[in-house]
Amino acid sequence: MTLVQLEYVLAVAESKNFTIAAEKVFVTQPTLSMQIQKLEAELGIDIFDRSTHPIKITSIGKKVIEQIKVILSETKKMKLIVTEQKETIEGEFIVGVIPTIIPTLVPIFYKAFTSKFPKVKLKIVELKTAEILEQLKNDKIDFGIAVTPINNDEYIEEVLFYEPMVAYVPPGHRLDDKKELSQDDLDTKDLLILEEGHCFRNNVLSICRNYSRDSKITVESGNFDTLIKLANDGFGMTILPALQAKDLENSKLSENLKGFKKPVPTREVSLIYYHTQLRMGFVRELKNLIQSLVRGMIFLEEGNRTFPQLSINK
Repeated sequence: MTLVQLEYVLAVAESKNFTIAAEKVFVTQPTLSMQIQKLEAELGIDIFDRSTHPIKITSIGKKVIEQIKVILSETKKMKLIVTEQKETIEGEFIVGVIPTIIPTLVPIFYKAFTSKFPKVKLKIVELKTAEILEQLKNDKIDFGIAVTPINNDEYIEEVLFYEPMVAYVPPGHRLDDKKELSQDDLDTKDLLILEEGHCFRNNVLSICRNYSRDSKITVESGNFDTLIKLANDGFGMTILPALQAKDLENSKLSENLKGFKKPVPTREVSLIYYHTQLRMGFVRELKNLIQSLVRGMIFLEEGNRTFPQLSINK
């Protein structure tokens, strides 16, 4: 029995196809099949039922695969323990980032981190919060960046910063003449929001004190650019995270941005990892880098309008 054989079995279990699994582990299909057959012969069982399409995992095979996951996970941890002891940051790190953060925060730190740690291969994948939690638990990704708290003791949250919310109010809107908004000004009758599944949607709805289901038209979208365009077309107003608002600072659209009166609504952005995670050097370095890059940022400052400074967790 070898670790390579176990990796091959897991690849087939995940893809339900020998050819696809072989491509995934970069070997030929005959080589992969032969190694799995050797393992099955050694154990005296069939892990896969090859008579079906797609192939199925046998009853005993399911138990074996669960143990294989444990073995491979513990093997990975052994290597990480050695790396951490050397106090070096190297290898591949997979970070899942939610859609409302990935286009604004990742460009801020990605190049700086990979330049500082040339031996690191940093892979960023876009995932919703529920997907991040599932993949962290199943060891598919190493870390996540999402809005917290998530209220689950299985996961550790390292707060990176608190990001203010900014209102986008187009000309002609009922709130256009206000310099600053209060939460009482918001009304879901004319508020454009992200679609279900985005945590920022819940952040926005949580500050709306005037919640109505009587809206004549409900417009929801999966990205902020669409919401801004719809607002400009007269469908209402929207709320943006401050980093998203910063992207508008060099355009005429920045004239439509309004800050909130104190207490300014914010969202908590954190680095998340599963409680068994050992790569704490990465946690320390990425957290310090992100905080150093965003500390002191002023998102918009025009005339007498200064939007909230990013609040860093110390």
